Amino acid sequence: GQWSGMYVRDARNRDEAWLLDGIEAMGLDETAFRSRDYVVAVDDGSDTRAGFGRLRYHPTPSDPEVAELTSIGVLEGWRNQGVGAHVIERLVDTAEMEGFDEVYSLTGEHDYLSQFGFRPVETEDLPESLRDRLESKRAGSDPDAIPMVIDAERFRMPEEYRERFKRAAEATEESAEPEESAEDFGIDPDEATYK
Repeated sequence: GQWSGMYVRDARNRDEAWLLDGIEAMGLDETAFRSRDYVVAVDDGSDTRAGFGRLRYHPTPSDPEVAELTSIGVLEGWRNQGVGAHVIERLVDTAEMEGFDEVYSLTGEHDYLSQFGFRPVETEDLPESLRDRLESKRAGSDPDAIPMVIDAERFRMPEEYRERFKRAAEATEESAEPEESAEDFGIDPDEATYK
């Protein structure tokens, strides 16, 4: 077709190997991997997969489950084009549709997440399942991890990311500048070693 754009869809079984490769290459968290927890950003024109992210559900003894945003990865040629932002939007929307009022994330990339309406939360206010997870993240790959939370209905997409996403295209080697990958959220090496 003439029109080409990016969209985000639920991961399918056939995405599984690609997801695991990407998670491993970027050193992301693959604990308790289930492809159905992931979404994938796809370029409509070329059907190229550009990024992914996961909504992980943690059962809690008393409360309903807790929803955690994790394993957000954007492939190198697609960074800084709003791909991660749209993956996050889709995951927060999914959580809201599943009945979660809040979505948590444990990450050193707090400035990045705060643009969307995530706010820091005190460790003692975290559900217990996430307190343990925060400790293992800090001890491992993401020493700067802080807990953040968003009220699902208050998610906001900065306009510049909407615009970039509409025009997103894969960067070629020459134009791809190495930069900080704001969308690579950390891992738990102690958990990730158990295949």
